Amino acid sequence: MAIEERPSPVRRFMRRLFASPEELDAEDLQRDAAESGCTPACDVRRGQLVTITGRLRTVVYTPRTNLPTLEADLYDGSDLIRLVWLGRRRIAGIEPGRSVTARGRIAFRDDRKVIYNPYYELEAPRP
Repeated sequence: MAIEERPSPVRRFMRRLFASPEELDAEDLQRDAAESGCTPACDVRRGQLVTITGRLRTVVYTPRTNLPTLEADLYDGSDLIRLVWLGRRRIAGIEPGRSVTARGRIAFRDDRKVIYNPYYELEAPRP
């Protein structure tokens, strides 16, 4: 059994001092996902039923002649997963920067991880 070493306070301070804001944000998102017991997006496989938590980066309405879609990119600090709601033009609360927990089955479209019509929960905005 391996023992995980915690970095010293000086090492943590130096890491926070020299890391980019994107790296620090990704670490915070990964820590939140681990604490909530969700699957990291980088570890999911096709057909797997997963629960992912993270922050919405983009939300796009794609008008199509046969079926409109609302698509959002969910980032959990390790990878992106696209959430796709078929037949929807807008969903209240689904907007960039919002924290969301989504559950569904992983599929791949154009070599990107996708969850179609996910069950989702909006997280309360942080102060």
